[in-house]
Amino acid sequence: MSNFEQLHLDFYQSNYNIDDQEECDNSYGSNENLSGSRKSQTGEHPPAGAFAPSEMLLSSPSYTGQILQPTYSPNTLFHLSYADGFDEEPALLEELGINFVHIWQKTLTVLNPMKPADGSIMNETDLTGPMVFCLALGATLLLAGKVHFSYVYGMSAIGCLAMHALLNLMSVSGVSHGCVASVLGYCLLPMVILSSSAVVFSLQGTLGTLLALFIIGWCSFSASKIFTSALAMEEQQLLIAYPCALLYGLFALLTVF
Repeated sequence: MSNFEQLHLDFYQSNYNIDDQEECDNSYGSNENLSGSRKSQTGEHPPAGAFAPSEMLLSSPSYTGQILQPTYSPNTLFHLSYADGFDEEPALLEELGINFVHIWQKTLTVLNPMKPADGSIMNETDLTGPMVFCLALGATLLLAGKVHFSYVYGMSAIGCLAMHALLNLMSVSGVSHGCVASVLGYCLLPMVILSSSAVVFSLQGTLGTLLALFIIGWCSFSASKIFTSALAMEEQQLLIAYPCALLYGLFALLTVF
C-alpha cells in the first residue's frame, strides 16, 4: 500500500507552481503592449514580406483596385466595350463573297447577249456561278454517256491561262486571273443547254452542227462583250471573240462527239 502511494505522488509531482503562472501572465502583457506601440508607430502597416489581408491592401492610398482585378477608368471601359453586336455583323455569304443578286445579273447578261453588261459587276472575281455551270456541263455529259469531267476542268484551266495572257497584252489596265475565270465560266451556260439537248437527241448531224455553231457564237459573243465592257476595249471586241470561239469550240466538240 505504501508503494502505491509513493507511485501516486511521483506521477503527479511537477515543478510548476502558482508563482510561475503569474510571471508568465506579466511577460505576455508586456509583450502585447510592446507590439501595440510598434503598430501605432508604423501606421498599422505590416512589415515587408509578411502576409497582409485584402482589406489592408484596399485601405492603402497607392492601390485602388482589388486583388487580381486592375482598375479601369471610364474611358478605358468605353474602348473595351464592343462597338458592334452580333446583329451588325455581315452575313456568312457576304464574308465568303457569294452575292446571289450579282450572280443572277451575270446570268441574265449571258442569256441576253443584246443586254449591255455592267462592267463594275463583271469585273468581280466570282467563281460560284462558273463552278456550278462546270458541274452542270459535266453532269449533262454524264447523262449522255460521256465521262468528261477531267476534260472540262482541264480545258477550262488552260483556256483561262491563255485568255489571261492575251488580255493582259491587249489591254492597258490589265485583268486578274479570277476575273477571266469568272467571265469564261459564266459564258459556259449556253454550252450547258447544248449538252442538255444532247441527252434527248443526237447532235451528229446537220441540225446538231448548226446548233453547235450557234451556241459557240453565243458564248463567244457574250464573253467578248463582257470583257470589252470591263476592260474598256469596245473597239477590240472581234479580236477577243476569236480566241473565245476557239475555246468554246473545244467544249462543243466534247458535247457533239
